[in-house]
Amino acid sequence: MNVCITAQGKDLDCMVDPRFGRCQYFIIADTDSLEFEVVVNPNMDTTGGAGIQSGQLMAEKQVKAVLTGNVGPNAFQTLKAAGIEIITGVSGNIKEAIEKYKNNGFKITDSPSVDSHFGTK
Repeated sequence: MNVCITAQGKDLDCMVDPRFGRCQYFIIADTDSLEFEVVVNPNMDTTGGAGIQSGQLMAEKQVKAVLTGNVGPNAFQTLKAAGIEIITGVSGNIKEAIEKYKNNGFKITDSPSVDSHFGTK
């Protein structure tokens, strides 16, 4: 099963990025094999709509869940509408986050964790 983890780098040893819409990278990982794809976030520097566009990208990538530090209201609505589980409060490295997810160590988020425009420069 494929999940997306917001990442500060390009491998499973890098740290989780606390932002969803404006994270540096998305790591799309298969939770069973740990094979992964790195996607540079094309919305990192957009002036508006980063959360929505990033949410749409995750829907296109057909991920089952998004693991991140925080998610704003627009991204939350977009991901929810696509049927993607949203898990916030994730920190540490990517590999640890995947293992914790596989072991049901996270609770699915039921509301945005930050206000709009979190993480803007």
